[in-house]
Amino acid sequence: MDTEGTYDARGTGAERVPRPAGPPPAAPPPPTYAPQPRRPAADGPGVEEWLRTPRPVREPGVWRYGHVPRPPEKPEGVSDRSLLVGVLISVLSGLLLWSLWRNGYIPYRLVPLKLFTPGDWWYAGTFGGPRTIEGADALTVYEAVLFGLLVYGCGRLGNWSEIFRRHVAGRGQPFLGLATAAGGALAELLVWKDAVPLVRPVLILVASVAGGEIYQSQTVVNVIYALIALGVLWPFARLGRWRELAAARRGRAAAVPDAPAGPPDAPTPEQWPELREAGMRDAAEALTAEVRTGRMNDVDVARLRHAWSVGRGHPERLAALTEAVLRTGGAAALHPSGARDLARRTVRHDLLTGQVRIGSCTDDPHNPYARRGSGVALEPALLGTSLLAVGPPGAGKSARLVRPVVESLALQALAGRAAVLAVGAGGELGPDDAFDVVVRIGDPASVHDFDLYGGTTDPDEAAGVLAEGLVGDVTHLDSRRAATVLAQLLGPYRAVHGHFPGVPALRELLDGDTAAIDALREALGAGGHQSMLRELEARTRQKGGAGDPGPVLADRIALLDRPAFAPFFATGDQARPFSLRSLEHLPLRVRIDLPERAHAEASRLLTRLVLAQFTAVTAARTDRSLFVCLVLDDATHTVTAETVRGIRRLRSVNAGALLTLRTVDDVPEGLHTALLGAVGCCMAFSGVTTWDGKRFAEVWGKEWVETREVAQHAVFADQPFTRALHGLRKLVTGKAVTRDAVTVRRVERERWSASELAYQVPPGHAVLSVTTVEGEHAPPLLVTLDG
Repeated sequence: MDTEGTYDARGTGAERVPRPAGPPPAAPPPPTYAPQPRRPAADGPGVEEWLRTPRPVREPGVWRYGHVPRPPEKPEGVSDRSLLVGVLISVLSGLLLWSLWRNGYIPYRLVPLKLFTPGDWWYAGTFGGPRTIEGADALTVYEAVLFGLLVYGCGRLGNWSEIFRRHVAGRGQPFLGLATAAGGALAELLVWKDAVPLVRPVLILVASVAGGEIYQSQTVVNVIYALIALGVLWPFARLGRWRELAAARRGRAAAVPDAPAGPPDAPTPEQWPELREAGMRDAAEALTAEVRTGRMNDVDVARLRHAWSVGRGHPERLAALTEAVLRTGGAAALHPSGARDLARRTVRHDLLTGQVRIGSCTDDPHNPYARRGSGVALEPALLGTSLLAVGPPGAGKSARLVRPVVESLALQALAGRAAVLAVGAGGELGPDDAFDVVVRIGDPASVHDFDLYGGTTDPDEAAGVLAEGLVGDVTHLDSRRAATVLAQLLGPYRAVHGHFPGVPALRELLDGDTAAIDALREALGAGGHQSMLRELEARTRQKGGAGDPGPVLADRIALLDRPAFAPFFATGDQARPFSLRSLEHLPLRVRIDLPERAHAEASRLLTRLVLAQFTAVTAARTDRSLFVCLVLDDATHTVTAETVRGIRRLRSVNAGALLTLRTVDDVPEGLHTALLGAVGCCMAFSGVTTWDGKRFAEVWGKEWVETREVAQHAVFADQPFTRALHGLRKLVTGKAVTRDAVTVRRVERERWSASELAYQVPPGHAVLSVTTVEGEHAPPLLVTLDG
């Protein structure tokens, strides 16, 4: 298989991909360079635009692709009705005051003017008007200044600026420009009709400064009139941003659609700047051409970027990668399967960040304001802390959570960055062509078997893992004693036969079959395995004693000794079962189908065994550069005390697990707290019970909130007139006159209460909290599962 040296350099070539039992198939032909590019989404942008889309760093769980932060929350202001009433009242009040002024009903209105002007300009008395032309001109300018102050005061009292920002400027261009243009035209009409005192005061002020002879020139008069008109329009132009609008219009008109863009100052993402900086300009040019001609998809981009990051510290890998890129372009460093994409995608993925979108935050008071409406996504940095999802059947755990996550991990496996092991019922976790290995336990058509011992050759390690799978859920039995019993049988059997026993042979040994024990004893003696003979003799002496776990182990292994499982779990030279140790270095996509309907108890036993093997294998890895994730579509009666400790260790070995439960009670009661504390991400689907809601409420804790308490107190009047007004008001409204007493307090409340989780989470929704492997976390959010 054409790995271009990417995987072979680590000693994990394609020949290590597990093969089905029986004769190995013929080697597939090397992939030809006939790419079939796909877009990142069926209806999404091309790869070039996909690469250029910004991905700002945000809080954990935010869908970063094209994320636009929500505008800051505006404090609760005055209602639109109050604003309109305020504007109307201020306008009417201003008109009334101006009418009273012009008609002389305001006393002492000329006193301030007479204090600063010569007395011979005015007639005697408080109400005396102007006697000379100079007095009349001063009165005209005085009235213009007072009119301006009146307009300014009415605007402040009526909050005109707020209604302009909310209903005119808030609607943007071109409405803003058109509205201010209409306002400017109305202002010009009022000014030149002399309804607004502006033209005459300006002419008087110019004459007082430059002299009256200036108006003998018609050109000067026209210039002054033009300046007045421009001065009236200037504030409207500033408010309407006419210059910006005109520049935008000119820019669009002058734009040439087919004009070639000039060379950018810095390489854009589709030009592979990291390769150019490293001096691999030819490879960067080749990949840039691949992207722009549409011969690469998002999986190719992610795969080559990962191969580049892995090979930077190894010059021999980097040279092989460069040669492969120049020879095959975007088909370099292929996945061992030769696939470059999945046949079908059901949700949105962003392989640059490793995210899969599963929904969006609702506009709910429980969600922070900044997160409302934003996308919600999962990624390896979150799955590395493991995720526990709880919800009743039909809540959408498989379709809206498990399958999108498996699909995302499968795409990342094709990019060489992850390995996925999905366990569940057949057909629910994705089509067969989306996986490299499909193990159908109990199906005669299955081409892969399953290794009960996890591929190990150490009897003690095999016994410990197998004991967890067989009796890990038996509360009154110590799994360590069960592991000791199994080790006393597995070690001697392997010493004689060179492999561990199959299911029938192991059942005979656990049952204490005399013929099987004697035959094993004779073989150990003949082979000189004295230490193993002592182990077997110790098991023989302990057989039948008080608390002997042998009978329980025999009963449990009998669940697998069924005709339906006869082709599976074989050992020896002829058997080639699938082993979880294949996930140590290879980016495999593995699916295990369990016979849940016909053999429910055996399926639970196998699920426990897979979980125990997974935690053991990932903890023993030496190369932890590959993210490995286990997905259990149904973890009922699967979790044990030992596997909880193993789940807690996953985040430190670049691995994670996704477990789904119908209810937390599917886990032994003594492990509820330990399990919820071991996982970093919790998800409560719609329909959980109040008992489950109580446990999630305890996990998510409390927060400080501000509460407002309003108390109404009766108002008692002492004055007769006030009592009469209160009586009239009560007669009209039917309510006594009261006043509100508002008390604001900070109290500590649960983020989500048990009753809210049980009764206020709508169908198709879930409450999700996430934590990264670095320890950064996000509060529980109400999510619409529309991914």
